Amino acid sequence: MADGRGLADDGPGALEDGLPRGLLDDAPAAPSLVRPGADDLERAAEAALRPRRLDEFVGQRVVRDQLSLVLQAARQRDRAPDHVLLSGPPGLGKTTLAMIIAAELGTSLRITSGPAIQHAGDLAAVLSSLEEGEVLFLDEIHRLARPAEELLYVAMEDFRVDVVVGKGAGASAIPLALPPFTVVGATTRAGLLPAPLRDRFGFTGHLDFYDAGELEQVLTRSAGLLGVVLAPEAAAEIAGRSRGTPRIANRLLRRVRDWAEVRGDGSLDLAAARAALAVFEVDERGLDRLDRSVLEALCLRFGGGPVGLTTLAVAVGEEPETVETVAEPFLVREGLVGRTPRGRVALAPAWTHLGLPVPPSAGGDTLFG
Repeated sequence: MADGRGLADDGPGALEDGLPRGLLDDAPAAPSLVRPGADDLERAAEAALRPRRLDEFVGQRVVRDQLSLVLQAARQRDRAPDHVLLSGPPGLGKTTLAMIIAAELGTSLRITSGPAIQHAGDLAAVLSSLEEGEVLFLDEIHRLARPAEELLYVAMEDFRVDVVVGKGAGASAIPLALPPFTVVGATTRAGLLPAPLRDRFGFTGHLDFYDAGELEQVLTRSAGLLGVVLAPEAAAEIAGRSRGTPRIANRLLRRVRDWAEVRGDGSLDLAAARAALAVFEVDERGLDRLDRSVLEALCLRFGGGPVGLTTLAVAVGEEPETVETVAEPFLVREGLVGRTPRGRVALAPAWTHLGLPVPPSAGGDTLFG
């Protein structure tokens, strides 16, 4: 639309098969303490804080209990367990659970990812080098290339790969038997997995966001591993700003520790937590600069909306994909922003959070996910 207030003003906000176009896994991620993604340095910092056994893993009680049963039964039968699919938002522990599965089975773990496997030959090389009982962790499994995906079907079900010898009309496929192994797949987009691939997983677990009490347990454990004493009030404060995500909670804990050591007296108390998070612009609901910019633009510049995605992105100085994939999911989940057929709208809690009077029309449009 010419005025930018419609949903389909520039493509990324429009719907395609029920999903927004532009909602890509490799969309740009704004640098922030409260984003659930992690780069290599972040993963290295997390390594020391990961639980090693299932009984050390905090939260996800249902998945943990189900997985414990699957692994115990496999150990009693002295065979590899069924393939495992773990789904859910980033930062909730899918990689950690894959490592725990290998540790509980007393075997080694091979780690790769969907984007890293571009050809069927890449996957065949990995599979043919697996040893009996080994665990293969496929992160972002929904991004496997189609030829590799079809090869994986046969490997998971029949424990073999077909090695193609020769070219053209004279080519032939030689079946290569594989030892029993277990695939652990992780995905943030379970709906993108084709049905034949989903059906080959004997166990599927969905990870949900953590509640504040569970995050406090995570923080207390992590503080012990970091060699610092975290006051219960500080743990509650950090947990309340962590968006229900352990990765974010641990990240904020490290920044609070930095503040306490550099600008404080070394104590990780409530005052230190609040001061540190103020420095890093993480407010009491876990919103950062970009989140607040989106809310302020909606409320102050567009009167609460509705406003199109591209217009909103221009108002906050970001790309539409960044607003849609980085800021919007949390704001929608928290009930601060709604999506309507005409565009984004600020809901009543957004006005309240900014300290503004709530207009009678706030959130009056019919919303959709």
